Amino acid sequence: MVDVFSGRLLVSKDGRSVDPEEALQNKVVGLYFSAGWCSPCRDFTPVLCDFYTELLEETQPTAPFEVVFISSDHSAEEMAGYMRAMHGDWLALPFHDPYKHDLKKRYNITAIPKLVIVKQTGEVITDKGRKQIRDKGLSCFRNWLEGADIFQNFSS
Repeated sequence: MVDVFSGRLLVSKDGRSVDPEEALQNKVVGLYFSAGWCSPCRDFTPVLCDFYTELLEETQPTAPFEVVFISSDHSAEEMAGYMRAMHGDWLALPFHDPYKHDLKKRYNITAIPKLVIVKQTGEVITDKGRKQIRDKGLSCFRNWLEGADIFQNFSS
C-alpha cells in the first residue's frame, strides 16, 4: 500500500494521524468510497462494520484486513459525524486531502457506495466488495486473501 498512500497520512476514527505504511502493511485493503448523506451507503456501512469486526475480533489469528474510507461527504464535520455514528474502527483519508479525487479516478468510482478490494500494490482484487460481502459474508475474505498474494496462516 506504500504505492497508493505514499507520503500521506490517514486518520483513525478518533482523529489520530496514522502512518499508512505501518497500518496497511501485509493486509488486504478495502477502499470504501462512501458518504453520510447517501442512503445506500448508510444501509451498507453497518454490514461492512459487522464484517470488519468479525474478521478482526473474532478470528484467530486476526485477519490481515483493513478498510480505508474515502469520503464523498460535503464537509469535514459531516465526514467526522458519519465516522463517529456509523463506522467501524477503520482508517480514512483526511477530508481535505485532494488525493481522494485521484483515487476515484484511478478506481473508476462513478457511484457510491463502492468497496474496492486491493492488493499491497494497489492492484484491484475486486471492485465488487460490497456485493460479495452481502452475498457470501466472511467467506469472500478467503478469495481476497488468495488474490492478494499475502501468505499467512489465516483460516476463516
